[in-house]
Amino acid sequence: MPVLRNITTPESSHKFAIWMSKWGLIAKDKLPDDERLSVEVWGKKVSNPICLAAGFDKHGEAIDSLFDLGFGYVEIGSVTPEPQPGNAQPRMFRLPKDKAIINRYGFNSDGHKLVELRLRDRVRRCLYHSAKLHPKITAALLASSPDGVSLSDALGINRSLKEDKLLGINLGKNKWSNSEDVQDYVRGIKTLGSYADVLVVNVSSPNTPGLRGLQRKGVFEKLLKEVIETRNSLHEPRPALLVKIAPDLSDEELEDIADAALNSGVDGVIVSNTTISRPNTLQSDTSLTSEAGGLSGPPVKPLSLKALRKIYQHTNGKLLLIGCGGISDAQDAIEYAKAGATLVQLYTSFGYDGVGKARELKDDILRELKDKKWSEIIGEQWK
Repeated sequence: MPVLRNITTPESSHKFAIWMSKWGLIAKDKLPDDERLSVEVWGKKVSNPICLAAGFDKHGEAIDSLFDLGFGYVEIGSVTPEPQPGNAQPRMFRLPKDKAIINRYGFNSDGHKLVELRLRDRVRRCLYHSAKLHPKITAALLASSPDGVSLSDALGINRSLKEDKLLGINLGKNKWSNSEDVQDYVRGIKTLGSYADVLVVNVSSPNTPGLRGLQRKGVFEKLLKEVIETRNSLHEPRPALLVKIAPDLSDEELEDIADAALNSGVDGVIVSNTTISRPNTLQSDTSLTSEAGGLSGPPVKPLSLKALRKIYQHTNGKLLLIGCGGISDAQDAIEYAKAGATLVQLYTSFGYDGVGKARELKDDILRELKDKKWSEIIGEQWK
């Protein structure tokens, strides 16, 4: 939240923003989305392509308020199987001259069990207030289906519980898990999959030792095989399954990832996570830029955009891509779309610019599109 930047630490500001959101104490975007912004993904309509990336609402505490800000897709997490505190503080640093952030949170997480309880309670609250059901009928049905998911599915309600919006759950690994073991992701899919429209396997956080090694060719192929099989074992409607990759990969590594993703049947790739590099364009003091952790914001955009272009070009646009990294204005979002991104995610610019960011981007994108639709510019660079 911009108003807090000068009086609180970055992490305190983050926690306060979540608290405000959790209790509905932030403004809402009450304007309907223009039809030109809508896009279809995995057989579902999304009212607009502006998405909130994982990392803001790590524990699924403020989902409804975040949707109320106007995002078409909200991704919570990363969520690890067991609770863990993450790395020692301080672990988040503002680079104001670059409008960037360095973080080394280290997958601080409430764990599957508590996040699942929050998600279950959210579904039950939604059903009790649904205009489609009488409260007494709802109570009787929930008695036989305590999590409420099968009931909401039968009513044709998205797992987001919002019309034309999607809920993503980002899955992480515990710090003590074996570096090449994929069972943490398997557990996440089994435990949280029925609450998600989209599941994201995060193999790219730089703050968990050994995690990025899961992007190596043979290991990555094995990972995808197991997580796809687990996802396919879930009851219908099954969530889309995505993988989130790092921007710090060579062209050869990106091609290997693209090939493995296509061959596995994974539903898409998020490009990308934070970078461990420190571009020479950084203007902030070296006392800040030398902090360990992942860098996000405008400085990561060239890396993310280059990686996204490589994957789109290598796959001839056959793989759905979500662009993430340094999206601060409409021009950034449109540049990602023209490079091949169907949706775009932001986080850092949301933290710097405030709760009106989604609406600002949507309005500005419409002005840039003029008479075109968002869906018409996806991959335009290659046509």
